[in-house]
Amino acid sequence: MRFSALLIAIEVGGTLAFAMSGLIEATRRRMDIVGVFSVAFVSAFGGGTVRDILLDRRPLFWVEQQLYLWLVLGMVFTAPLWLRTLQHKLGGWLMEFADACGLGLFAISGTTLAMRAGMSPLVSILMGAITAVVGGVSRDVLCNEIPKVYHDHRPYTLCALGGCSVFLGLAALGLPAQLASLVGIGVATGSRLLAVALDWRLPSWPSAPN
Repeated sequence: MRFSALLIAIEVGGTLAFAMSGLIEATRRRMDIVGVFSVAFVSAFGGGTVRDILLDRRPLFWVEQQLYLWLVLGMVFTAPLWLRTLQHKLGGWLMEFADACGLGLFAISGTTLAMRAGMSPLVSILMGAITAVVGGVSRDVLCNEIPKVYHDHRPYTLCALGGCSVFLGLAALGLPAQLASLVGIGVATGSRLLAVALDWRLPSWPSAPN
């Protein structure tokens, strides 16, 4: 598989994973079809849209590849057929798994596209984290919540940063881009799932004395 094809596959996977996380959250809040689609859309495309704007990429990725739009539409309209069964079997883990997969996939796609645009390694890592995090932040804001990434002390953004760093490190050592991408995705997604399963927590920022 050529790396360009792998990158498209990563973007498709990240889009579907974050769309599912938005779909789950919107249905949990009993939104109508417009609300469900809006939350799924923003979750799926928010991070990549901000990335493309910051990198001055036109057209936006979901405008250039309209397959993504059709996939999200298909997921929303078929959700009544399968979502309840999955939620019954997996419970809250369905949301966590979809969110973690989207995190890892978009972290690596964002880093890759930034490097292709000539950005430095540091900027590329930050761009990967932005791509991975903004969709979830937008989802939570639309659902009238403080974004979980800002108050859930279990590592989230750090997992994305770690996956991006591992990916770039392995690529710099000469590992094939495909393999480096898969390892980076595994690090970001796996570390987030472990953080949730084992309840790893970051310390709170020290508050100012009264």
